[in-house]
Amino acid sequence: MKELKSYLDANKQRFLDELLELLRIPSVSADPKYAGDVRRMAEATAQHLKAVGVDKVEVCDTAGHPIVYGEKMVDPKAPTVLVYGHYDVQPADPLNLWDSPPFEPVVKKTKNHPQGAIFARGACDDKGQVFMHVKAFEMMSKTNNLPCNVKFMIEGEEEVGSKNLEKFCRENKKKLSCDVVLISDTSIIDNNTPSITVGLRGLCYMEVEVVGPNKDLHSGVYGGAVANPVNVLCQMVASLHDDKKRVTVKGFYDEVEKVSSKERKAMNAAPYDEKQYMKDLGVAELMGEKGYTTVERTGIRPTLDVNGIWGGYIGEGAKTVLPSKAFAKISCGSYLARIRLKLKNCSRNTLKGSHQSP
Repeated sequence: MKELKSYLDANKQRFLDELLELLRIPSVSADPKYAGDVRRMAEATAQHLKAVGVDKVEVCDTAGHPIVYGEKMVDPKAPTVLVYGHYDVQPADPLNLWDSPPFEPVVKKTKNHPQGAIFARGACDDKGQVFMHVKAFEMMSKTNNLPCNVKFMIEGEEEVGSKNLEKFCRENKKKLSCDVVLISDTSIIDNNTPSITVGLRGLCYMEVEVVGPNKDLHSGVYGGAVANPVNVLCQMVASLHDDKKRVTVKGFYDEVEKVSSKERKAMNAAPYDEKQYMKDLGVAELMGEKGYTTVERTGIRPTLDVNGIWGGYIGEGAKTVLPSKAFAKISCGSYLARIRLKLKNCSRNTLKGSHQSP
């Protein structure tokens, strides 16, 4: 509508400035040292909702990080849309790979973004999307073009498994009642192709600790006499996939939903340029489970990936250490699958993790 575009044109710079301000808050939910910033982000989100005319805005405490709720009921007979999103972000490490500080947003033009894009942690996961919905609400509300009831539920633990979201939803079932839930924490095919995500892979995340000798040893003295936990961990990780890139863990695929050939055909009908895909990622070839296309492997097949691995000395120069411990962080993406990861062939291992349902 003409009035909506006029409102956007008149407030575009303000919208941008407000988003950049939110992106400066390091709301990293995984790291306890950022707990104060996560809380600050929750309160800033609530303040934005109030500023655009959302009613009954509250910062709801949980056993972890808070959930922000608000609503605007324009007509009891009208449909109700519940907007879901999250204000927390993942850690920005490794910082040396950033061209600019992750929490100092910059707008710049690149080859892939000739019109300019915002570069900052959370710009597109998920502060940018949440902000988009809030500003869409503002535009419709301020121009008297809001056709339905709108509720907002913005959480602060999505990046760590949403541990307290289910309890909140169960306890606030009546408050959250709606006709449809709108989520934009997904992806699109491209800016010119309307896209709807109809399913997501769940997540199983864990940390593996391999323990060998009771202290770090000098490799020149003890090398060849005891097992090196880093070597053992690397062998364990390497054994998790076969030469067809299938996961070798027993029972891993037992409950994976079988997708029909019709559905697979429909998936592969979506626009996809493999050469451009590789070019965008800067890789010479693609790799994955044999028998499935890249589109299928990233959508309907379970995966197992090492997200981080460390142990021993990793500083500058040399240190001839045979480490006592080695660690790895491992995630499994599962499309309606039940993951049971059984790690063997180590003297002792400890699993620490969380599970997010599909």
